[in-house]
Amino acid sequence: MKDSIALKQKNLPQLADKLACPTYDRSQVKAGIIHIGVGGFHRSHQAYYTDCLMNETDANEWGICGVGLRDADRKIGDILAKQDYLYTLIVKHPDGSIENRIIGSIIDFMLGCDDPLPVIDRMAQASTKIVSLTITEGGYNFNPATGEFDFKNPGVKHDLANPNHPQTAFGFLTAALKQRRAAGLPAFTIQSCDNIQHNGDMARKVLLAFARQQDAELAEWIASEVRFPNAMVDRITPVTTPADIQYLDTELGLKDEWPVTCEPFIQWVIEDNFSNGRPNWESVGAQFVPDVSPYETMKLRLLNAGHSVLGLLGSLHGHHTIDGCIADTLFATYLRRFMDFEATPVLDPVAGIDLDNYKDCLIERFGNPNIKDNLARICLESSSKLPKFLIATIKENLASGGSIEYATLVIAAWCYYSDKGTNQKGEPLEIIDEMKTELHKAATGTPGTPLSFLKVKAVFGDLARDKTFAKTYTSMVQALYENPRIAQHMQAVLFGRQ
Repeated sequence: MKDSIALKQKNLPQLADKLACPTYDRSQVKAGIIHIGVGGFHRSHQAYYTDCLMNETDANEWGICGVGLRDADRKIGDILAKQDYLYTLIVKHPDGSIENRIIGSIIDFMLGCDDPLPVIDRMAQASTKIVSLTITEGGYNFNPATGEFDFKNPGVKHDLANPNHPQTAFGFLTAALKQRRAAGLPAFTIQSCDNIQHNGDMARKVLLAFARQQDAELAEWIASEVRFPNAMVDRITPVTTPADIQYLDTELGLKDEWPVTCEPFIQWVIEDNFSNGRPNWESVGAQFVPDVSPYETMKLRLLNAGHSVLGLLGSLHGHHTIDGCIADTLFATYLRRFMDFEATPVLDPVAGIDLDNYKDCLIERFGNPNIKDNLARICLESSSKLPKFLIATIKENLASGGSIEYATLVIAAWCYYSDKGTNQKGEPLEIIDEMKTELHKAATGTPGTPLSFLKVKAVFGDLARDKTFAKTYTSMVQALYENPRIAQHMQAVLFGRQ
């Protein structure tokens, strides 16, 4: 057997007959984009679009320099450097076919936790036109119930006291923008690529809140000069597994230490609102619109909420993956009914989108048997996700007199999940959430005080005060604690709607 070919720039000619490779001269690419948070999603989405653009047009000024702010980012940085910042994108289709492609749009990576100053200087260079973010909901340091910036965060306190040695994304952004202003350079765009409703508006709000505490004059300049385009991003990207790495080695003789797997579907809807130029991503499928709000709300309330519905209910039942849930008729039916009866009625019309077709497509995507999207990944940091994905829908339906039963059962399931930490078979659940301890403590009071879990105001706000919700939730959570077989409770909700 021949030795595997290591993924490096010099080896691309040997690999080009096996899979798609960059066709542009990577030695000529400059980093016009700095991206904070180089995880699987960034590599399957923004970096993919940029690679496509470079393959089709002269866009050498729009290469990407990745940035990690935590020591946990060291591994991806080391592997990317070892592979000349190349990686393989494995696109898995529902019919079992696979497309493999080497992505070359990332040309550098910097680790900010070791020495912040070189990262700040790189952001402050005139060649940097965009700083983009995939830092997930928790990285924005806002209270999900109030939407206000959390100045109690230890990293934020550190950054305010040590402005030249920041730890948080917003500390780095503020320091870099301060340098650019002092140098008379135009501002860069701050481009959020996260699943937060009005993500650009949120990035602007929290950055200005932070900057005002540090330098009021700089904050005014940021408010005037920096653009924060809202965007809706979408591509299911499960965690890379050892089997994915072995597949490339066995089938292609390629040694890639951290490839990315994803589904074929991809979508990026962006408001055309940039400070200092942008790539022509529309030429490779991105959609620029005046207002992204209807698109992002549709995606958050259907796709992201749908993930959480299946994730929490499926975890308690004993399912392990999203496609495993969809293969179970009860779960597929429950999800579609939630979408039809509770999510869709509170959505505004979306230009160019047939919602029934969109929901059909979601069910098909979730059911892709080759995308083994783990429910533990879906459920991680639920305290940051559910206020935007699910609780907002509950509140709007309460205001309009609509159905809340499907979503309320998910909240009851989350309480049991947070309390017991096991599924109905007694198997342990992997719970990853910054508020895990607080949620667990609140949930444990449920047997004596049914609304105990809802007292976590940072997540639920005043939801417990709504009599209709409190009554529905109390009935469901008590029934669930008496009988943890979640399928029976799902059937009860379905039966009530038939």
